[in-house]
Amino acid sequence: MITVSVCMIVKNESEILERCLESLKTIWDELIIVDTGSDDNTMDIARRYTERVYEFPWTGDFSEARNYALDKATCDYIYTADADEILEGENVDAFLALKSCLDESVDVVQMYYGNQLDQGTVYNYDKELRPKLFKRVRPIRFMDPIHETLDLDPVIIDSDIVITHRPTSQHSGRDLASFERIVSSGGRLSRRLQRFLNRELYMQGRPEDYETFAGYLYGVTCDAERSTDEVLEACTLLARYHRLRGEIPQMFDNVVKVIAEEVNSEICDELGAYYLGLGDYDNAAIWYYNAWHETTPVLSIHAGSDTALDGLIEVYRALGNDEMAEEYIRIKEEN
Repeated sequence: MITVSVCMIVKNESEILERCLESLKTIWDELIIVDTGSDDNTMDIARRYTERVYEFPWTGDFSEARNYALDKATCDYIYTADADEILEGENVDAFLALKSCLDESVDVVQMYYGNQLDQGTVYNYDKELRPKLFKRVRPIRFMDPIHETLDLDPVIIDSDIVITHRPTSQHSGRDLASFERIVSSGGRLSRRLQRFLNRELYMQGRPEDYETFAGYLYGVTCDAERSTDEVLEACTLLARYHRLRGEIPQMFDNVVKVIAEEVNSEICDELGAYYLGLGDYDNAAIWYYNAWHETTPVLSIHAGSDTALDGLIEVYRALGNDEMAEEYIRIKEEN
């Protein structure tokens, strides 16, 4: 049987840490908790479960804190957990079964991260596979009898274990502050982080957040090394930014750039909101319908469903067409 180090980084998690640790306590052989600056009783709760509680000054870099926790681990495998995660019921049993039979040639075990859509997160799917359990020390070996090279391809398996994500608050303000530190220092976000920023802004950003990142987004649209998708997502966000500011020529400039390439649900929603604000209900209905029925969302799955349907409901109520408004309410409830 393999041994497992559960490694966590925490800060002000007193409301949910015990819930998480109670759900995990049968799977670990050691528990390592790194606190990045709590001013509540998070560390007191942690010490009820382990003596291996450490303090790490917050640097704004989650990877640094996580790596510090990993360096403390001594077991065969490491399981990374967040305080807002829970391992429940049959998934605990599945994890224990995995511990007893896992072939030690496996480097990484992926598990499902679930309950995303219920939490208003920046993800567009309810569950996804994530690397959660991985070998602490991986042997490095050469391969091939001639022209030898290092065997660096990890052995990865997918499990059926589902980890329930159940946060009690949103982290958009914290995350956007981290993004701001990166871009204000001249950093260039990777494609992966750029997508997270785009989704964070679209789904949870405030007008002042758009103001903060507008210059950076313009830079993305002018960056020849960015992909077409990256540029179109930036233009979509800038269209909303300028609509909120009442800068309509600039809004349409970005709208046209998107439509010329491939229209998305988010741009249709922006046009629907613009015409709705003018009281031009016919055009608003056309664009909200296109958002819902004719296009695909690129930043938020809600753009092609709830947001568009809410717009159609508002439009038909304004037109006094209660029958159509009720029909779209029914469609929304069924979805």
